[in-house]
This record gives sequence, structure tokens and C-alpha cells, in this order.
Amino acid sequence: MNIRNKIIGIAALLALSSAVMAMRKETGEIAATKPVDSIDVAQTVSDGEESNKESEEKKLSSTQRTLREGETGNKKATITEDMITNKTANGYDLTFNSLKGYQIREAVVEGKTIKYRAYENIVYVKNPVDIGYQTINIYIPEEYFNNKSIGNYNKDTAPIFLPNSVGGYMPGAASVPGTGRDGNPDASMVALSKGLVVAAPGARGRTLEKNGKYTGKAPSVIVDLKAAVRYIRHNDKNMPGNSERIISNGTSAGGAISALLGATGNSRDYEPYLKEVGALEERDDIFAVSSYCPITNLDISNEAYEWMFGGINTYQKMSITMLDYNVERKTVEETLTEAEKILSPKLKALFPGYVNSLKLKGKNGELLTLDKDGNGKFKEYVKKYIVDSANKAISIGKDLSQYEFLIMKNNKVIDIDFTEYVNSIGRIKSAGAFDSLDASTGENNLFGDWNTDNKHFTKFMEEYTKNEIEKADSQIVKMMNPMNYIGEKNVITSKYWRIRHGGSDRDTALAIPVILALKLENSDKSVDFSVPWGQGHGGDYDLNELFTWINNITK
Repeated sequence: MNIRNKIIGIAALLALSSAVMAMRKETGEIAATKPVDSIDVAQTVSDGEESNKESEEKKLSSTQRTLREGETGNKKATITEDMITNKTANGYDLTFNSLKGYQIREAVVEGKTIKYRAYENIVYVKNPVDIGYQTINIYIPEEYFNNKSIGNYNKDTAPIFLPNSVGGYMPGAASVPGTGRDGNPDASMVALSKGLVVAAPGARGRTLEKNGKYTGKAPSVIVDLKAAVRYIRHNDKNMPGNSERIISNGTSAGGAISALLGATGNSRDYEPYLKEVGALEERDDIFAVSSYCPITNLDISNEAYEWMFGGINTYQKMSITMLDYNVERKTVEETLTEAEKILSPKLKALFPGYVNSLKLKGKNGELLTLDKDGNGKFKEYVKKYIVDSANKAISIGKDLSQYEFLIMKNNKVIDIDFTEYVNSIGRIKSAGAFDSLDASTGENNLFGDWNTDNKHFTKFMEEYTKNEIEKADSQIVKMMNPMNYIGEKNVITSKYWRIRHGGSDRDTALAIPVILALKLENSDKSVDFSVPWGQGHGGDYDLNELFTWINNITK
């Protein structure tokens, strides 16, 4: 293949990748944000920046003109060393300096003009593998530099909002406050308006490759977020904001990593990887977790998916084709293969044993278990979240009379037909939804290593397939599951948790976040978990409620 054809091929792949991600945003699978250019933001060069205004404008336009992967548009900007604001002759200065390298920006949020300082493209480790992702953007309300308060917060007490832009376990660049898909201010912009400091870290992901090596496989993404937390803690005295009040936020795989970050504080398991990238020697536990539709507990997700969706043999799949670089997308109905139909009940049969091994207890102390057919108190507990969601929707005036799976009495939902509920939302993944027969899923891709792109990561699939596909290192699989760390000795798990899983979400089984919430509650953590009615796979759709929760836990 000549150079020209290689370039054309690469361009086609990039365009297809962008199309896939754009489609996922359009369908609500990933919460999308618009670039900061789409909001009414006034920007000025502050006295603390370099005197070379032309150079600064070049940096700004470069980072805003080309969106990075993980933001709207999903194109990765070429981040060069000259764009890094903490670059020195000897590497990277990991001491935050609030007096230089920033811009003053303004935005209008709910009719009120807010002013904040923007410190961007800060490398947070000594030995970055990829400066395009191992950077953090920090945004601080201008009031805190003038000894003023915003609501109940001042420069010493303001919580630090830590949003990640990870989706599909792919690379997530450090995000920029802007607007959401609905045209309203996004979570970071709302956070600033409420008086929070925003620290938005980038993180490596599964698709990165450099010099013939895969550089973003597990556990890179969680290592990077931990390193970013350590950077914030190290600079607690150098910047406004309270590093004892760090609150992470993420959606989908980003929600899973938000949960993993909160569950694994200071675990020694990650230390070798943190040292390798030159993370600062600080604590990495955080105060609270906001997690939307977390794709987590991956090593049992196959079984949970079939427990919920087993018996449904058709599923909706997005078909993406490209003709002359024009992307066409359409939904097509697929049917499980005969091999998948055989696999499904085998996976489903394993789920009760897992649930029973956890010895989870409900709010009244009752043991939540399943029988061999997958029925029992745990299933009733899962159903109750749908019942509560429906009743909440009715209480605010929604008409749910068309949903035949709801069992009503006196205009109140008292139960649901679980099978009919599941049929109504449908499945969107085949059997082996996360660790597939041919190891072709995004999660299989996550668990590759420096030299191998995809691997199986469950013992069952490795043994069942009897093929030549390697199984991921069991220690790394452990390190990607928050369930393995909650309540463990010498690990600090966040006290406060807010978890949301949409009532129409079928990207993972509802049982997965229920199990996470129960494990946390059984470990005496404060958990706000609910299943919003009719909500699909997405996040940041209830920002008023999110920041009310943050305000309540930080009083």
C-alpha cells in the first residue's frame, strides 16, 4: 500500500470512528457536550499570561477549533509540547501557579454572568505516555481571587468538581465548560455558577496506540484519574478549592471509572502503575461519587445481562456504512446466532450463584438471594426500583396508562410484570455482551495489553470458547471492578454516592448498579440511587438535582 492509500485509509477509519461516536451521542448512549465556542463566552488575556498575545491566541484557537476525542465531534487535537502550560526545560512543573498561564472567561448561566479563570493543558504526571490525554484543565471562579464568596462557598471551602469525558472506555480528553446537547450550560459550567472549582482531567483509553504498542489498555484510565487527584491534592494550598471535597462525575464507562475512583482510594494495587507515569506521592481518595449509568462490574456483566434479557433473541443494532466518505446510519434488527442462543441460558444460570455469594441485605436487613431459576428477593428488590420510578413519574403528572407491564391499584403502581417490562425496552447486545465469543467487544479491547489488542477477561469465556484468544491478567481485571475494593482494609471508599440508571437503559442490566448500590449501603455508605422513568443510556440530565445533592453533602 502506497503512502497516499494509507492516508486515505486512516482518514476513512477516523471518519467512521467519529460517526460511531456521534451516533452514540444522538441516541443518548453517551451524554454529549457542545464546544465552548457554542456558548456566549467572552475571553480576555489576563495579566498573568505570557506577553505574547499572538502566541496565546494561537494556543486558544488550536484547542477550541479542533475538538479532542471524548468531546463533541470526537476528533483528537494534536496537542504539542508548546501548548503545555507547565512545560519546563527539565520536564513538567507539577506545582500549580495561580498567577500565570490562565485566561479570564465569562459566560451567562441562568441569566447571570459568571467570570472564571481557565488554566488549561496542564500535564499532571512527570512521565506522561500521551500528553494529549494526561492533562488537566482547571477552572476557578474569579470571586475566590478577591476574597469573595459564592453562596456557602469561599476559596477555602469550595468543593472540587471532577468530571471525566470517558466513553466506551476510549480516551477522554480534558473537557472544557460549555453547553449540553439541549443548548443549556453543561455540568462544568453549572458547577462554576454554583461556586465549585472545576478540575477536568483527561485520561488514556483502550484505542490509543504509539510506536506499535497499545498505550491505553486497562488499568491506564483509572491510573490517570488517580494521578490527577494526586495532582489536585498536592496543590491544595496553591489553588482555591478544598481537596477534601473532591466529587467525581462520569457517564457510562465514565460513570464506571467515577465509581472505581471512589471505591479504590489509596489502594496499593495501583501504586506500580502510578509510579511508572510519575504520579505525585499523595493520597488519591475522594469525597463523593456521581455515577450515571455505570458500565461496571464487567466480569459478571455477561451473566447479569442474560439474567435480565435472556429469552429475547432479537436485538437492535446500529449499522454504519460509508460510501465516498459519506456516513449512513440505520438501525437493523439482528438475531442471536445459534451459538449465542446456546450460550445465553448458560450465562443466566451462573448469575444466582454470584448474587448469593455477596450476601447482600435490603434496607430492612433481609437477605437478598435468587433461586436457580433467577427468582427471589433480589429480583423483587430490583423490581421495586421500577415501581418507585413509575410512581414518581405519576406524581408529577405523567400518564403511564399505556404501559401494560405496570400493575396498578388506585392509580398507584404496586408491582410490575418483569418479563413484559424487559420486553418493552428490549436488548441491544448479543449474548456475551461484554466478553464475547470472539473477544470483539469494547471491553475485550479494554483488557488487551501493550502487545495484544483484545483479550477475554472472564474465566468462563476463556474455558467455554476453547480458542487461542488470551485471557487478561486476573489482577488487572480485579483492578477495574469497584466491587473488589468496597469495605477492604487499607482502602478508603468515598462516603457519598449518587448513582443513576435510566428506566429504559439496556446497555447493561439494571442488576449491575443495584448490586453496586447495595454493596455500598451494606458498607455504611450514603447512597442516593434511583432509576429515572423513561431515561435511556446517558448522563447529566438532572443537573439541578445533582448540584442540590452536592450542596447537601458539603454543608
